[in-house]
Amino acid sequence: MGKGKGNPEGFVAPVTPGRILIEVEGVPYDVAKEALRLAAQKLPVITKFVVRRDYDPSQNV
Repeated sequence: MGKGKGNPEGFVAPVTPGRILIEVEGVPYDVAKEALRLAAQKLPVITKFVVRRDYDPSQNV
């Protein structure tokens, strides 16, 4: 029978092999940046923090 996955919703981002994409939503910018900075310290690869072009810092949660 089916696996119950349903229809995909949301945005699609092309992620090539060897790359990891983590998206954070629903928390203030400072909290997200610090959380990802702490997580990046535990990874054995170079990381990069990027922000969406249409990000509006005045709409903090």
